[in-house]
Amino acid sequence: MIGTKEQQVYNLLESLKIKYTRHEHIPVYTVGEAQALDIKIPGQQCKNLFLRNKKGNKHYLVISDENKKADLKYLSKQIEIDSLSFASEERLYKYLSLTPGAVTPFGLINDINKEVIVLVDNDIVGKSVINFHPNVNTATISISYDGFNKFIKSMGNKLYYVNI
Repeated sequence: MIGTKEQQVYNLLESLKIKYTRHEHIPVYTVGEAQALDIKIPGQQCKNLFLRNKKGNKHYLVISDENKKADLKYLSKQIEIDSLSFASEERLYKYLSLTPGAVTPFGLINDINKEVIVLVDNDIVGKSVINFHPNVNTATISISYDGFNKFIKSMGNKLYYVNI
């Protein structure tokens, strides 16, 4: 059964005329758990990290290839801030209305004040198909990079391309 949080994603994608394919699966909380699923989802699997700056007054959603390990010091230098660290579950819920294991760019739907800054890894730019959770960790949706880009731009958050 598709819940409200997930349906909200589909409604927006349909209103933007972005095609997607839904893949239902058991709940997964980590990249490792997702990789262990006995289903093949074509395209680029993505990892999403929710970070904050040292003062805690800026928040970042990092979107990268699932196999990359983010060097937070290097990332901080690229965006010219003092330091980055993982944000708490409370902050994740406050800004994106998401829970751990369901971090996704589609949480930007809930960022009414456009406070979260989006950092996209250059290595996923232009991939034919990329995959994300639709605000829940019991499904994955596949969309084209062009569709993803259209979605991100429609949200109106600040957006930077980085090297992870």
